[in-house]
Amino acid sequence: MRAEKLILPSFAKINWLLRVLGKREDNYHEIFTVFQTVSLRDELMFEESDELSLTCDNQSPSVGSDNLIIKSANVLRQIFGVTSGAKIHLKKNIPFPGGLGGGSSNAAIAILGLAKLWHLKVNGDDLAQIGSRIGADVPFFFHGGTALGKGRGAEISKFENINRKFMVITTPNVDISTAKAFENLGSGRLTKSASKSILQNCYEETGRLNSGQMGLINDFENGIFEIYPRIKRLKQALLDLGALNCLMSGSGASIYGVFDNDERRQKALDKLRKDESLRTFAVETISRQKYLECFEPCKDLLPKSF
Repeated sequence: MRAEKLILPSFAKINWLLRVLGKREDNYHEIFTVFQTVSLRDELMFEESDELSLTCDNQSPSVGSDNLIIKSANVLRQIFGVTSGAKIHLKKNIPFPGGLGGGSSNAAIAILGLAKLWHLKVNGDDLAQIGSRIGADVPFFFHGGTALGKGRGAEISKFENINRKFMVITTPNVDISTAKAFENLGSGRLTKSASKSILQNCYEETGRLNSGQMGLINDFENGIFEIYPRIKRLKQALLDLGALNCLMSGSGASIYGVFDNDERRQKALDKLRKDESLRTFAVETISRQKYLECFEPCKDLLPKSF
């Protein structure tokens, strides 16, 4: 009997807005963000096997027990008592690390693909809860498109789709730990009244973001730019090359730029790709509808709505 095989994409994300509001009582940080999936993607292949194994065509990410794909698989096996294994192969394109959610996306798609391969009886809410045990960004990748993220980032809610066709992502060879990025913020603990006030301001900012009247904001930028001035220079270079706006994604080090036409974007790509220390990609936004269409084999497992 031929082994069952499943191939799924694993998309990158950017943040249109990323505000760090302060520390919570559980010592995690309260954030408010607008996530967006983009066309840059990895690919995960799942195949039935007696043993659990992971291979990758790129030597950058570890394929051992610390990999989020393996962690996700082991959490699923523990929760559902699964004794089966799986051969998993990762085709890696998303820079890692880079603030593009590559690890979290891989984890979400591993949970989704293995739930399908192992015929687990789960729904979208189950997947999100399992994903939040792996990482704060993971639940977003069961929705895709444009979405709000609150709390630690795992509380996902609907946001009107933002469409941008002409974008560039460029990632320098800089390894920034998320823990270091938070440490450099120096955010104090929030009172409930202060948290409520700041959240209200964030909602007002997202309203202006959706209307195109507000510049993009990432609270990590200033601290990261102080430690890594090259990333600040890279952002300015994108603006000098004609980007309408640009921002560091997540805790860095990737910078994305939005252009108004393909000709200007192509000139920027040609210039940036001459620097061999950068990984540079032409991308566009992926709407939630288009995102979910990519997971047709698993549509019965995905959340139907926010």
